[in-house]
Amino acid sequence: MAITTLVIDPVTRLEGHLKIDVKVDTVGGKQRVVEAFATGTLFRGFETLLINRPPDDAQHITQRICGVCPVPHGMAAVMALDKAYQVTVPPNARIMRNLVMGANFIQSHILHFYHLAALDFINGPNMPPWQPSWQADKRFDANTTAALVNNYVKALEMTRKAHEMGALFGGRMPHPPAYVPGGFTATPRPERITKFQTHLGEILGFIQGVYLKDVEALGRVYGDYFSIGRGPGNLLAFGVFDTNATGSSKLLRPGRIANGYSAVQPVDVKQITEEVNRSWYADSTGHLNPATGATVPQYPKTNAYSWLKAPRYAGVPYEAGPLARMWVNGDYQRGISVMDRHLARAQETFKIASAMRGWVDQLQSGGSVYTPASTPLTATSYGLTEAPRGALGHWLQISNGRISRYQVVTPTCWNASPRDGSGKRGPIEEALIGTPVADLNQPVEVVRVIHSFDPCLSCAVHVMRPAEGAKIYALGQAPGPVKKPIPTREIHLPPASPPGFCRES
Repeated sequence: MAITTLVIDPVTRLEGHLKIDVKVDTVGGKQRVVEAFATGTLFRGFETLLINRPPDDAQHITQRICGVCPVPHGMAAVMALDKAYQVTVPPNARIMRNLVMGANFIQSHILHFYHLAALDFINGPNMPPWQPSWQADKRFDANTTAALVNNYVKALEMTRKAHEMGALFGGRMPHPPAYVPGGFTATPRPERITKFQTHLGEILGFIQGVYLKDVEALGRVYGDYFSIGRGPGNLLAFGVFDTNATGSSKLLRPGRIANGYSAVQPVDVKQITEEVNRSWYADSTGHLNPATGATVPQYPKTNAYSWLKAPRYAGVPYEAGPLARMWVNGDYQRGISVMDRHLARAQETFKIASAMRGWVDQLQSGGSVYTPASTPLTATSYGLTEAPRGALGHWLQISNGRISRYQVVTPTCWNASPRDGSGKRGPIEEALIGTPVADLNQPVEVVRVIHSFDPCLSCAVHVMRPAEGAKIYALGQAPGPVKKPIPTREIHLPPASPPGFCRES
C-alpha cells in the first residue's frame, strides 16, 4: 500500500499540547509505523521569568510551570538553592519534603493509569468522559469492564485523598508553599501525622488490592504490548527521595542503563546537553550543558518542527520515567515496552507508599524544620531529582545576589524530544517505530504507546504569543505547519478519543 501519514493533533488525555505525526506502511504483511515526529506546539520560555529575581523566588515560581508535578519543581529548586547557600536541612524537613513529594507521585500515578491511559483499553459506558471513543481493539469482557469502570471512580477518591495528604504538610496542593531553602515551613504536629497516616493507609490498601491487580490484568489481556513501544533502550534516572542528610542514600538511586541490558552506570551531569537542531531555538544555544544554556526562540526555522529542546546524554537519547527508575534501582527489569511502563509505574507507586509509612513514623514533633541561611552574592549550582514521569533538573546561577541564569530540563523534554543534529529520534518517536496499526482511522495502538510515557507538555512548553494580525490556531496547533514532503495520503484525525480530562481539570 502507499505510505499514509496520520496526524493526531492534539493528543488528548495528557496535560499540554502534543502533536504526533506518524507514517504508516505495509511491513511484513501488516500496517506499521515507519516514521514518527513528536511536536511540542507552544513556546518554552519559563526560565526567562526568573532572571534578576531574588533566588528565594525560584521554588515558588518554578512550581507554576505545571500543576501536575509542581512538587518536584519545588524540590529541584530548593535542592539547587541548598547547595548554593551551603546549608543542610534538618531531618524533619527532609522527611516532610519526601512525604509531600511522595503524595504527588502517588496521586499522579493513580490518575495516569485510571483516568488517562486505561481508557485506551476499556469500552466504558455510553456517557462522557468515556464517549465519544474509538472502538478498536477493546478486549475485556463485560464483567471485567464493569469492575474497571468502578475502580476508575474509586481512583478519583484516592487521588483526592493523596492531594489532601500532601496538603497536610505542604500547606496546599498543588503548588505547596512549604518548600524553602534550608528546610520546610510546616511543623510535624501530632494531629497532622495521625491524619496523614490514616490517608496513607487507605491509599496503600487501594494500591495493593486494586491498582496493582488491574495493571496485572491489563498485562495478561494485552500481552502483545510487552513487545510494542521499546524505544531507544537507554534509561536514565537522577534518583529521588533522600534517606540521609547528604543525599548519598536514596529510595530510588541515580544511574543509567545503555541499550537496556548493561550494568547500571553513573550519571555525569557534565555529559548532559540540550540540542536544538530540529527545535525552534537559535542554533547558538545548541549542544550546551544546561549550566551554560539559554532559551532563545527562533521561529520559523528550516527543518525545525518542535518547541521542545532535545536533551541528550553523551549525545544519546535516554528514556526517563518510572520504568527507568525501577530498572536502575533493580526493582523491575522485565523489559522495555508499553506494558512494562505501566507495570513499573504501579509497582513504584506501591514502593513509594510503603516507604512513606516508615518515614512518617520518623517525624519528631517539636523538632527543627529549618536551618537559617543567607543568600550568597555569587553561586552556581543545580538540583537533580525526579518527577512522576522522569528525570528533572534545575540549573541555577546567582550574580550580585540575583538569579542571572536558570535552566530547567524536564522529563517530557527527554521523552518527547525531537530529532537531534545526528538525526537520532527522541524516545517517544523511536518507540512508535514498528507499532502495528489495524485501523488507519482509529490508530489506538499509536495512542497507547504515547500514553505509556505519561507525557506532560506543561513542563515542556509554556507560552505562545501570535504575531500581530496572525491567525490564532486551534488549541494544540503551532502557528504555521512544519513543511514536510507531501505524502501519498494524509489523514488528519480528531483528538485521540475519548478526551477524558486533562490532569489539571
